[in-house]
This record gives sequence, C-alpha cells and structure tokens, in this order.
Amino acid sequence: MTKTLILDGHNDLLSRLWAMNDRGGDSFFAGRAGDISLENCRAGGMAGGFFAIWVPGEVADAPDPMARYRAFPAISVEKAHRVTMEQASILIRMAAARPDAIRLCRTVAEIEAARQVGAFAAILHLEGCEGIGESLDELQVLHAAGLRSLGPVWSRSNIFGHGVPFDCPASPDTGPGLTDAGKRLVVECDRLGVLVDLAHLNEAGFWDVAACSHKPLVSTHSAAHAICPSTRNLTDRQLDAMAERGGLVGLNFGVGFLRPDGIKNPDCPVEVMIRHLDHLMLHLGEGGVALGSDFDGTMIPGWMGSAAGLPLLVAGMERAGYGPDLIARLCWGNWLNLLSRVFTPG
Repeated sequence: MTKTLILDGHNDLLSRLWAMNDRGGDSFFAGRAGDISLENCRAGGMAGGFFAIWVPGEVADAPDPMARYRAFPAISVEKAHRVTMEQASILIRMAAARPDAIRLCRTVAEIEAARQVGAFAAILHLEGCEGIGESLDELQVLHAAGLRSLGPVWSRSNIFGHGVPFDCPASPDTGPGLTDAGKRLVVECDRLGVLVDLAHLNEAGFWDVAACSHKPLVSTHSAAHAICPSTRNLTDRQLDAMAERGGLVGLNFGVGFLRPDGIKNPDCPVEVMIRHLDHLMLHLGEGGVALGSDFDGTMIPGWMGSAAGLPLLVAGMERAGYGPDLIARLCWGNWLNLLSRVFTPG
C-alpha cells in the first residue's frame, strides 16, 4: 500500500472542536475520535488542507440525513460574527502552540515550507459568510489573520447569495444567485487573492461568480452531477466552464454526493470515487481535479474510516491504472498549482 502526500480541499475540524469547547485544539494533537487528528493525518499521508469555519444553525435546523430536500433558515448576524472569530482563533492557537506539527499558511511558499519540515499545512477557509457584513470590514480583518479561501454561502441564504439545498435527484438550478453585495464580495476577494469557493452555491450563483471574477473557478468539495444527481454536484456545463478558466474541483468524499442513488450509506466502493474522478478529468483535464474530502463534515465511505484510510484511495487509483505522476498531481500538485494562481492579489 502506497502512502502519498495529500493536500485536501476541505475539512470541518474547527466546527467540531468549537462544539466540544476545545478552543486550543488539544484533542487534535492527543488523538480525538473523528476523521481528522494529527495521528490520522500522519498515518494517511495527509500533509495539508483547508480548515473550514462553519457556523451551525440551531439544533432544530440540523439536516435530516434521510430528507430528500431541505432548506435551511438564516442565522443571526450576531451569532455568526462571534462564532466565526471563535473558530478562526482555534486554528491560530493550534499553530502557535505546535508549529512543529501544524502551520497556518498564507502563501504557496509557506505551504511548501511546512511540508519540508513535516508540519501540517493549514489553509483557513470560511464556509458561508454570515460573519461578514456588507461593508466587508470583517473580510479585511480575517484576511489579515490568514483567511485565504471562502464560500460566499453555505447551503442557506445570506446577504451575499443563495445556497443550494440538499436534494437528489435534482438540478442545482434552484433559485436566484448572488446579490449585489455578493458580487462586491467576489471582486474584493479577487483583489486580495482570496479563493472564492463555488461548492455550496446554486447554479445561478455559479454563473454570477464566473461573470464577476477573473480568477480560476474552483469548487473545493464537490462531485459529478452526471453520476450522482445531487444539487450539491456540478453539471457537465459547469465543469466545462471551469475548464475554460483553468479551474479545479476537489472530489467530495461524502457518500450522499458519490453514490448514484444519492443515499447516505457508507457502503460506497472505491470504484465509485474513481468513476467520479474519471468523469471530472474528462471535462477538466488531469490538471483540474484534486481531493476535497469534507472530513468531519459528512459521512465518508466505510472502508476509508478516517484520514488514516487515505492510502486505500490511492491504492484504488493505482488499480484503476493511474500512474504515479497523475496520482501525485491529484493528491497534491494540482491544488498547489491552482493556489499559486489564485493567491496572487490583483
């Protein structure tokens, strides 16, 4: 079994630590139960990734895993401001306490430097911008603190746009796209060199980002709608538009977005993931596909278990005939190339 270096497009560790009131991330280092821990990452070859800030709704608003469709109500701005800062501070504390183990990276050079010394390269991401106001003042502060990636919405509406609900089978064309404030947010992200994530936007929002931004079009954790017709997945038309812009898709490991029936069932063979990778590469090319696990935020295939099981995915790629150069690009190089083009301000 081959252990390959992996840079992952999305995990939800910060919201898990926040919910546990683990404000220093101590359980990450000690070996917490869950997909992501320092031990699991090292065992699986996961050496970098996007750490998402996600503000949960009320308990009553939590998604029903068996529901075919679910829209999510808005959350209060006051709560979003507070929780956004609290979750960002967790990663900042972790990196300050253990720079030997994890580093908050703001540039591609810092990602490479972390890799060279064996530290986890963490990229701070904001999944849903309820914690940012129309003035975008909070964006400036978060960027100064290390934020380098954001999704304007999670799967609920806010002042910037409209998230795509969880539904299958269904089209991602579920309503209006970005608001005027959302369009200003995208333009400012381009100026700052912050990646704009399309993962939870509906189709109208996708095309609005394409019109507002001059950067590559990126979805950090999605899959192919042609295989699993979930609203959260990308249609061939969207993939072709991303290819024209030199964009990238990080493959989501969530079984509800991989299985053709869209059911949350951990019985999801590695061959299903390979089928998605093949379809994405058919449209985006070998340079436009990477990994975006959604660890600690979704139900992953049972055979993988956690980040420690990533070598099993690599072994599946090898059995499918992927050569070592292609595997290295899918697991690390393609993200690095994409970030080198997005993180440049202007």
